[in-house]
Amino acid sequence: MPDVVIRASLCFMGDLRLVELSASTIVAVNNMSLKPGQEQFLAPVSYGVAATVVNPQTTWQRVVLDGEEVVGFVSANFDPEETQDHFRSVLWRINVDADDQGRGVGRFAVAGLLEEARNRGMDHVDVIYEAGEEGPEAFFRRVGFTPVGETEYGEVIAEIRL
Repeated sequence: MPDVVIRASLCFMGDLRLVELSASTIVAVNNMSLKPGQEQFLAPVSYGVAATVVNPQTTWQRVVLDGEEVVGFVSANFDPEETQDHFRSVLWRINVDADDQGRGVGRFAVAGLLEEARNRGMDHVDVIYEAGEEGPEAFFRRVGFTPVGETEYGEVIAEIRL
């Protein structure tokens, strides 16, 4: 499998590319900063990385590089055998370093994720998030996710149909 999944040149961001999470990028991913208030909506990166060990065939984790600098991370799971529909094709995590937020990195990561979902024959991608003023809802709506329900814990389930 090639290291680079998707590539785009953005005049304001430079040369963005998605690469598999690796030993050489994981430290930078763990050290990405957040804007004040965002930490309450995000579990530690190590939770998402642990999923790779549990389900390496279905877990998809990529790092967004701008040149050689780590500026984002995206993690998803694609499991057509999953009994709960909103877990079959799901965006588990997306982080963009605080200094790079609002510059197209997250949109780029979601575009790569949607391409991967299509390549795997999925007809949708879901995301589950906690609503809140500093939370990710506005971003998810901007990139095309539409709320379709909520979990038993009151989290929002949103989806993009492919």
